[in-house]
Amino acid sequence: MLDSADQRRPRAPCVSIILPTFNRLKFLAATIESIRRQSFTDWELLIADDGSGPELRAVLHELDDPPRIRVLWLAHTGNPPAVRNAALREAKGDYVAFVDSDDVWLPRKLELQMRSLRYPTTRDWSYTGFTLVDDGGKPLPGNRAISSQAIEGRIFEPLVHGQAVLVQSSVMVRRSLLEMVGGYDVGLPVCGDYELWMRLAHESEIACVGQSLVHVRRHGEHYADDVAALEDLALTLRKVQRTKLAPDLQHVLQRRRVGVSASLARRHALCGRPFGVLGTVLHDLPFSWRYPNWWLAVLASTARVLAPTAALNMIRAYRRRRSH
Repeated sequence: MLDSADQRRPRAPCVSIILPTFNRLKFLAATIESIRRQSFTDWELLIADDGSGPELRAVLHELDDPPRIRVLWLAHTGNPPAVRNAALREAKGDYVAFVDSDDVWLPRKLELQMRSLRYPTTRDWSYTGFTLVDDGGKPLPGNRAISSQAIEGRIFEPLVHGQAVLVQSSVMVRRSLLEMVGGYDVGLPVCGDYELWMRLAHESEIACVGQSLVHVRRHGEHYADDVAALEDLALTLRKVQRTKLAPDLQHVLQRRRVGVSASLARRHALCGRPFGVLGTVLHDLPFSWRYPNWWLAVLASTARVLAPTAALNMIRAYRRRRSH
C-alpha cells in the first residue's frame, strides 16, 4: 500500500522532450504547438533557455507550467550541447526526445516512435524521416525536400560512412542509454549530435520510422555557418579516430577527414579568405598529403583567392581531363 507521500508524488512521464532555445522567438510558437498536438500525450517538456533576452524570457514565463512544461533558466554559454546536457540532468522520462526551437513535429511523431521501440527489445533509440522546409514552412524544391534513408538496426558503420542521416529533432533515446554513453560532448558545439549518434550506435541497435514526421527549417538564423560546421565535423571525425570506436574503419574516417579539409578550403576560398585557405592547408597537410584529390582541391582554392583567372581556368581544365 502506498503511503501519503507516494500518493502525492507525481508519476514520471514516459517521454522527456528537450528543447534548447536562445533569442529565437520567430519560430518557437509553431514548435511548441506541434508538441501540444502530439497524439501521444505522456510527456514533459523541458525548455532550456540559454540566457535569452527579456522579450523571449517574457514568453517563456507564460509557458512555464510545471510539471507539464518546465523552463530551465540557464546562464548564457552559447554552447547548445551544454544546454541540452543541463536539460538531460533534469529529465524524468524513460525516454528523451530532442527538438530544436525552429523545427516542427507532425502529430503522430511520438506515437509512431514509441510503437517502433516496442519490438525488438535490442533497440533503445529511434529516429524518423524528415522534410527540409524554408522559414515559412514550405518544403524546399527538388531533391532538397526530403533527405533521409530508412536505415535501422546496427547503423554504426553507415554513420561513419556518412550514409545514415539523423536530424536532431527526429531522435528519441532511452534515458538510461544516454546516461551510459555520457550525453553530448560540449567541445563539439555544432556536430555534437553526430558524435553522440555514433556513441549510441556503438551500444545499441536503432529503430527507424520511415515516414517524414519532422519539418526541419533552413533559414538565416542558424547557430553556425558552413565554415564552423565543417571545422566542427573535422574535430568530430578526429575524436572518433582517437577514441578507437571504429578500429576497422580508420581508413574511412581518414578519407572523410581529407574530404572535409578540401571542402573547408573551398568554402574559405568562396568567402574570399586567403588566410583561411592557407591555415587549412598547413593544418591538414600532415594527414592529407598522400591524397591527390586533396591537392587538386586546395590548389584550386588557393588559385581562386590568389591567382589570376587564367590560372584558375587551367586548373579547372586539368581537373575535367582527369575526370574523363
